[in-house]
Amino acid sequence: METVGAIEAGSYGTAKLNYLNNGSTLKSWLLTKDHKRIAIMYLISVSAFFLMGGLYAAAIRLELLTPASDLFETGTYNKVFTQHGILMVFFFLIPSIPAVLGNFLIPIMIGAKDLALPRINLLSLYIYWVGGAITLWALMQGGVDTGWTFYTPYSTTFSNTYVLAVGVGIFINGFSSILTGVNFLVTIHTMRAPGMTWFRLPLFVWSHYAVSLIFVLGTPVVAITLLLVAIERVAHVGIFDPALGGDPILFQHMFWFYSHPAVYIMVLPGMGIVSELLANFARKRIFGYEFVAFSSIGIAVFGFLVWGHHMFVSGQSMYASLVFSFLTMVVAIPSAIKMFNWTATLYQGSISFDTPMLYGLAFMGLFLIGGFTGLYLGALGLDVHLTDTYFVIGHFHYVMVGGQVIAYLGGLHYWWPKMTGKMYSEFWGRVAAMLIFVGFNLTFFPQLILGYLGMPRRYAAYPPEFQVLNIFSTAGASVLGVGLTMPLFYFLHSLVKGKPAPDNPWLLPGLEWRTSSPPPTENFDTPPVVTWEIYDFGDESGLDLEAAKREAATVNA
Repeated sequence: METVGAIEAGSYGTAKLNYLNNGSTLKSWLLTKDHKRIAIMYLISVSAFFLMGGLYAAAIRLELLTPASDLFETGTYNKVFTQHGILMVFFFLIPSIPAVLGNFLIPIMIGAKDLALPRINLLSLYIYWVGGAITLWALMQGGVDTGWTFYTPYSTTFSNTYVLAVGVGIFINGFSSILTGVNFLVTIHTMRAPGMTWFRLPLFVWSHYAVSLIFVLGTPVVAITLLLVAIERVAHVGIFDPALGGDPILFQHMFWFYSHPAVYIMVLPGMGIVSELLANFARKRIFGYEFVAFSSIGIAVFGFLVWGHHMFVSGQSMYASLVFSFLTMVVAIPSAIKMFNWTATLYQGSISFDTPMLYGLAFMGLFLIGGFTGLYLGALGLDVHLTDTYFVIGHFHYVMVGGQVIAYLGGLHYWWPKMTGKMYSEFWGRVAAMLIFVGFNLTFFPQLILGYLGMPRRYAAYPPEFQVLNIFSTAGASVLGVGLTMPLFYFLHSLVKGKPAPDNPWLLPGLEWRTSSPPPTENFDTPPVVTWEIYDFGDESGLDLEAAKREAATVNA
């Protein structure tokens, strides 16, 4: 690959103009069209929502320490788990990787100077803030108790909480996702550097291309669904409420048509991150690159065909349930392709266990459990027993937290030196990764057992025989909370006292490592030309490994 700005020993010490110091006023940030600054503002925003959602999760686990409902009244507990789900799903899990890492990295990875629609990119951030502000206002006024799925007719008729306001906030926030998806699609199609062919794209970009398709095609469906809930709630038009001549099952079809693909919105970008981590820290070209790339598209396509497996006990046709059960098994195939190819990539690789790699390996183990438990829920007979139990909670968190959050943290550690120009403590990074892995399994594996034994979800009280496993789960949540909090402190410490990062701290190929740390506003001093495969680790990469090693040794000394 030929770019100006390839790494040179000692280059990190120069005070070059970059996107962080190119204007320091609040106005320069709020009116910026630089995708990297917008990504940093998204990072701060989604972190705030993650913190708030985490506090609600802590309250849930404290309530479940004892069998009696002694911390919250039942109605208050309904609000706590609902608000935890709303904040985490709509304002953290869905936007975090695309809005933060996707925004920051996609233009750099394809050799572009920015996203194709920079003003639209900034607008998406403002829309996210407006939607989040309305939702938070509603939660502070009295909250909502319908569950994050807003099932009707409870959300349209019976609930006296702020369903309408929260629905409006989520409705507005959906446009942020749509604009982000459109921006990514246009950018990937039209702004790739010379030589950056489709099959030289990093798998991180492929995964975001697939996710953008879901953003654009799926998000309008849930937006319309929530709009119909608001219309029925205000005007009493019979849409979902059977008392008014509506059909509550119609709501479930419309909601899950988006919300099951939304699972892949959350986890597909994480798969892209893990593909980067495993290949690069094994020092090998990804095994079966084309299969991994097309499996992302396959997951996005099949994700739109399996929504009915959430409705096996809703009264839908037995024959429809059989079809959805079959398709649920089929959608496991592209996910399995990724797992097998990642394993083959690690085989005989020169593996280095840096902090990002620990998160990549953790993703493989946790997502594997999440995937297998999903097959349990996709089987008609077993699902009747497991529906609405803690097995569903455990499965969902193994996929979402064990998948998306773990991958997000891995990507954040991997690209932090590039984003900030600072190195974090590798020791504390590894400690945090270990605590998160242990704490996560101690939290959610007992929930799989509880669900199989029959403990229903969304109950503040439960039979005493379930208490021991709930204590284990709460203890694990404490360890998990410590592990998730630690990066906040050592990342902030790195900004103040961290050592300057070299341009290529991991000694890897890839366009993002051929620009300075942090990058200049235009990403590259000279537009790059791609002349080699993105995962090649040899002399053909044009990477001066000896100079890079000297530079990295100086920084890490």
